[in-house]
Amino acid sequence: MFDYATLKIIWWLLVGALLVGFAIMDGHDMGVGTLLTFVGRNDLERRVVINTVGPHWDGNQVWFITAGGALFAAWPIVYATAFSGFYWAMMLVLWALFFRPVGFDYRSKIHNARWRSSWDWGLFIGGAVPPLVFGIAFGNLLQGVPFQFDDYLVSTYTGSFWQLLNPFALLVGIVSSAMITLQGGTYLSHRTEGILQQRAIKGAVTAAIVLVLAFVAAGIWLQGIDGYRITSVIDAGALPDPLGKTVVREAGAWMLNYGKQPLLWLLPAMALAGATLAAGLLLARHTLSAFVASSLAVVGIIGTAGASMFPFIMPSSSMPDASLTVWDSVSSHLSLGIMFWATLIFLPLIVVYTSWAYRIMRGKVTVAHIRANEHSAY
Repeated sequence: MFDYATLKIIWWLLVGALLVGFAIMDGHDMGVGTLLTFVGRNDLERRVVINTVGPHWDGNQVWFITAGGALFAAWPIVYATAFSGFYWAMMLVLWALFFRPVGFDYRSKIHNARWRSSWDWGLFIGGAVPPLVFGIAFGNLLQGVPFQFDDYLVSTYTGSFWQLLNPFALLVGIVSSAMITLQGGTYLSHRTEGILQQRAIKGAVTAAIVLVLAFVAAGIWLQGIDGYRITSVIDAGALPDPLGKTVVREAGAWMLNYGKQPLLWLLPAMALAGATLAAGLLLARHTLSAFVASSLAVVGIIGTAGASMFPFIMPSSSMPDASLTVWDSVSSHLSLGIMFWATLIFLPLIVVYTSWAYRIMRGKVTVAHIRANEHSAY
């Protein structure tokens, strides 16, 4: 069994890996939904777009559920505090996600143009809103969230929904939306052909340009934002106690980890190089390689956020000492150990099964395929 301090680091890495898996796998489904009304100009074309992700979208929800479950099980205090503070934002995500299963299942059940168009826009909302909200949430984490604890570790959130929509958070939301749209566009370009592929490539390349510009702008802006730094001695193996440390806010604190570990600069470099390379490969019609490059950009972007904030998970702007970190917001040693071995067994099974499913149902989706499967395709 690993010691407590090691398990805390392992679960920080595992939660990050699950977020990356969610952004890559469920992210390309959402990206396709975001591009649906742009790429598909009529009913048949939109059915082609929908059926590129039709066999897999519900299976990819496993990554979303697993990431949420891991957050609850590994960092229960973070889960409780975040879902209280971001309550209306999370409800907005949930309401948007309602459109996805209903839209996929009922969209083509009735031969009515208005009915189908309404569900197309519902699928767009279900694909576009969650990444935007998640990005806005990360933007607020980087600035600090207004919450505090009493002596019984009962949290009080003093902000509002509208305060979440500040300029920096909106910029990070654009980064997140562009990242997911690029991921969906590269996948869609790989599964389609002809005019649909051309439109998918155009949308993905546009998303890549927006991603690079917004990511650079957010990085420059972040250097002037007051970050957080622990000034007291931390016992990494101690029992969780969010109030047992002292924290200060200072400009440039989010850049300190890059000074201590210069190799971390590879993460933002990977983000920029991956997005740029994906755009270039798409223009050269190397669609599968472009999807891999886009996935590397996802790893770089999420890794950059994690490396910048470490060891903080949810900093507090109103009570900095109550900021939640890797060291003091986790479950017990026993819980982390049991979950680690469970993850070691089941996560590879998910990866193997998903890989098998994509291999079996690979190939282009065409208008002719939809016409030939009128009553069975989405």
